[in-house]
Amino acid sequence: MTQIAYGFWDGEVLDNRKGGSGLPADFAEPQNLDTFDDGNAVRAFIGDRGFFVMDEQVSLLDAFRQYLDRAAGQSCGKCTPCRVGTGLIRDALDALCRGEEGALDLDGIAGMARHITDTALCGLGQTCGGALIAAIENFRDVVEAEIAAAPAPRQHGMSYVTAPCMEACPCKINVPRYIDYIKDGRPEYSLGVILQKVPMAATCGRVCVRFCEMACRRNLVDQAVGIKTLKRYVADLQSGPNPLRFASDQIRTPLGPEMRVAVVGAGPAGLSCAYHLLLRGYHVDIFEALPEAGGMAAIGIPSYRLPRHVLKTETETLSALGGRFLFNRVMGRDFTTDSLFADGYLAVFLGLGCQEPVLLGVAGEDPAMRGYESGIGFMLKVHDHIAGTRKTELAGDVVAVVGGGNVAMDCARSALRMGAAGVHVIYRRTREEMPADKSEIEAAEEEGVVFHFLTNPERVLSADGRIVGLTLVGMRVTEPDKKGRMGVEPVPGSESDFACAHLVAAIGQQVQADALSQEELIGLNRWKCVAADPGSLATSRSGVFAGGDCVSGPGTLVQAMSHGLKAARNIDDWVQHGRIRFFPRSRIRQMVKDNHMLAASDIKIPILNEYRVHHPELEPEIRKHTFDEVEQTIGQEEAYREASRCLRCYRIYSVVTQQPVPEGAV
Repeated sequence: MTQIAYGFWDGEVLDNRKGGSGLPADFAEPQNLDTFDDGNAVRAFIGDRGFFVMDEQVSLLDAFRQYLDRAAGQSCGKCTPCRVGTGLIRDALDALCRGEEGALDLDGIAGMARHITDTALCGLGQTCGGALIAAIENFRDVVEAEIAAAPAPRQHGMSYVTAPCMEACPCKINVPRYIDYIKDGRPEYSLGVILQKVPMAATCGRVCVRFCEMACRRNLVDQAVGIKTLKRYVADLQSGPNPLRFASDQIRTPLGPEMRVAVVGAGPAGLSCAYHLLLRGYHVDIFEALPEAGGMAAIGIPSYRLPRHVLKTETETLSALGGRFLFNRVMGRDFTTDSLFADGYLAVFLGLGCQEPVLLGVAGEDPAMRGYESGIGFMLKVHDHIAGTRKTELAGDVVAVVGGGNVAMDCARSALRMGAAGVHVIYRRTREEMPADKSEIEAAEEEGVVFHFLTNPERVLSADGRIVGLTLVGMRVTEPDKKGRMGVEPVPGSESDFACAHLVAAIGQQVQADALSQEELIGLNRWKCVAADPGSLATSRSGVFAGGDCVSGPGTLVQAMSHGLKAARNIDDWVQHGRIRFFPRSRIRQMVKDNHMLAASDIKIPILNEYRVHHPELEPEIRKHTFDEVEQTIGQEEAYREASRCLRCYRIYSVVTQQPVPEGAV
């Protein structure tokens, strides 16, 4: 159990120096705060909400000097209190550490910290002085004793700068930084920040599910900053050679021809892994079962959301960086992991995806019946319909889509565009519980899709081998399950028949049963997904890593790309060092997450209500008849206005450790 000697957190003073083991109210069971890495104790921790000291011999002066040094370095310079004040405090603390008299004494330091807190324009300035003020006010005896005993030793440790939006993003894109560049009129720099983490900025700017916006503290004022909207703006504005130029400039010294890695699957996870390996100088071959790159982004997202040319431009960037695509190559049929290693590849990344449909499991269901489609199967037909290789006409037919996720919304909205007389979405839970993006649900309703909530199919009706309808049953809400989700159960006597000519079962996907044979020596978990270590993404077979949907189950594009990024870093470590190195930023990030330190607190200064900018859109009566892109890119003026809504909610977390923090991977 973590033993805290003294500290301050969320207004609560802790002092266990004379015995006791008191903790803050929300730290009933602190997680992993005592050790940073193997055998390296955490002596102190400082954050925006306070600080903890585990080792009474730690120097508070030097700990806060390190903390304010990071704050001064991160100041955007837009307001004088933060730009000047953080530097003054840092220099004053540095002088006290050396046993010299600085420009500010303790009272001056505390006063300056309060001034920054009260007047700074962004979250960094408003929070970086709070812990220091608490230390001077509540533990002045400790600080004065250090001053008397100066010089103070320089201590080991590190600082980590983040924000709620960054922590919510699976790829940890520095969102406030790329927004800052938009405000500064440098969109090419903004795109550079994004491309440090993801290769598909324009794609992500269209179809990302916006975890970052859910965490945006602007929600406490009016509406979240349009982070995805701004990402699309810079990606579309700089489309063409600029992204490639940025990526080319980031390539480390190209490695020798023997430094080859195989990536299996050209979906978002595989593309991301290949991209980051290419930037590290590796020679990468990407094996893909389909005749094109993109995976589910290519075949599972209709062009009214993601135009084909946008995705094609971004996937072609990998070829320009030196990656080689090998299409129509199926694992198990054309190659195995054994054959890849025999061909000289030093490591393999599996980004196999989840393309095996899940059946409804109701009476009368037969996937071979005419009119029956899985969600993925239907989206493949939509893909071919748009490409003109195989037309699918639904004129005059009623289509029933079962499911509540984004795939179900894509199927429903696409069916309208393919001429269906009516499209009905059947979902067994309430509207509020639908996992689909709320904007997708609203768009479907605007286009005429009919929703049936708390309704579930009980039987598939057929005649002469063709679907003619469904028997539906009403559902009612019951007590919540162990995870807190409300349960549902059928309502007796509520059965009714519903006529339709097409049924799309869009309730989920799973890893294809024959994707990996036992001879591959790659373990699966109880959900039939590839078993990979959560930290390294290494599988049970040495040199084989895996990520994306085949590991996590069906997920989002940005989650898959985050797996690719992590796998590339760890593959590089494994090839170059024979092991996965310790990654300090991941460790401190886990400390913050496990202990819920990044709180969405109240906004401390008045903020003028200014609602977000929205994409121009095609009118529903027009767009439901075409696969043309619905949302359009905003202009420069709108982008500047939206970027100006960002509160720049940076937070700094710092640890003092017993031993030096390992360099780790970068």
